[in-house]
Amino acid sequence: MVSDHYLWFAWSIVFLILWGVIFCIFPDERRKIWKTSLFTMLFGLTEPIFVPRYWNPPSIFDLAQKIGFDVESLIFCFAIGGVGAALYDLLTGKRSRPMATIEKHLPIHRHHVLALISPVIAFAALFFLPWNPIYPGIIAMGVGAVATVLCRPDLKTRTWVGGILFLVYYSILLQGLRLLSSGYIERVWNLPALTGIQLFGMPIEELLFALCFGVYWSGVYEHMTWRSMTGLTHEFIASSG
Repeated sequence: MVSDHYLWFAWSIVFLILWGVIFCIFPDERRKIWKTSLFTMLFGLTEPIFVPRYWNPPSIFDLAQKIGFDVESLIFCFAIGGVGAALYDLLTGKRSRPMATIEKHLPIHRHHVLALISPVIAFAALFFLPWNPIYPGIIAMGVGAVATVLCRPDLKTRTWVGGILFLVYYSILLQGLRLLSSGYIERVWNLPALTGIQLFGMPIEELLFALCFGVYWSGVYEHMTWRSMTGLTHEFIASSG
């Protein structure tokens, strides 16, 4: 059994190892994986928002308790980003294609930038309400996923299937953490500040986080880099002609 003091570090390293396995096995996904991971790693710097209001994990050098930041959060956010972006491709075998220039200028894409920044807007609008910060984070990613689907209907299947896949992936690892150290979730998560709802010993907030993270980040790379999953937008080209 791993000591509580090192468990957050060990758990983040497990995510990183799995990231490395996927990165090595699927070379055609490497560009997407590392670029998305570098971007999501920055969200590890938001840890002071959540410690100790959402949870308070013992960390290496006690950094989380001393300054709010910790190394584990950077590793964790790096590892889940690339995996969340690539799971759909890896498990379905489907790949995106570059959009033609004419497709990028179709009316349906006029809110492209707004859709991409919608999670930031939603989080800022909801953060100062009197509730735990995990909830605006969850809702913000959900808003981002809906905005993605509205702006990019070709990413609809990828968005929802990707979300479910990441939920399963994350739940397995969270359940492993729970079983590895009995009572760790009760000791580390601020359960009295949450709904108290648990599924198989896992806080519902963690599962909602995983689902919303998956539905948003499964399509962000394609959305930002103008890559399409289907020929759907050709219908709009034909109608606009």
